[in-house]
Amino acid sequence: MKEIIQQSLLKAYDYPQYKQHIDELLSQGKTTGCDHSESMVSLTKLNRQRIKRLDNTLDFSPEELAPFAKNTQKQTWLIISEGWCADAAQIVPVLEKIALANPLINLKIVLRDENEALMNLFLTNGGKAIPILIILDSETLEVLHVWGPRPKTATLMVEAYKKEHGSLSPEFKEELQKWYNQDKGQSILADLTELLK
Repeated sequence: MKEIIQQSLLKAYDYPQYKQHIDELLSQGKTTGCDHSESMVSLTKLNRQRIKRLDNTLDFSPEELAPFAKNTQKQTWLIISEGWCADAAQIVPVLEKIALANPLINLKIVLRDENEALMNLFLTNGGKAIPILIILDSETLEVLHVWGPRPKTATLMVEAYKKEHGSLSPEFKEELQKWYNQDKGQSILADLTELLK
């Protein structure tokens, strides 16, 4: 596992590089991953707008960030993501904002489809759901915590909808995005605060 994590970290982006990479691909009419269809590219464009909005509007109080600021261990927060993933667009900016609370936290992002071996270590119910946050000890690369692909509340919403309807409709996906917008990262903050206890 350590070797796979090491290999993935060699291909990792920091948050500004991740956004720049997506922008460069979009300028060529492409997205991350292997599917460069029109629908995937337009999804990525929409996600890029979501990321920009969150970068400008997300705001956590020092009290909310205190559990992360208090951490005294060098950590690497490794996120498995893709530009076309709507959940990632809502979650990655929140994780970046939280990680900035402490200079000992180093946030890195890898692309799922370019890091299959890593993704296969962190499947959700056998599926390659993203984003996944892997919190590592920076010195030893020991996995301390794993979180994702969604906040608990959103996961329950998705599971309940799937149980009733079989799969997620475009309408439900839109409702989920509205939920993220109203939640303003609070559920992610709560989940991670709980995790670090």
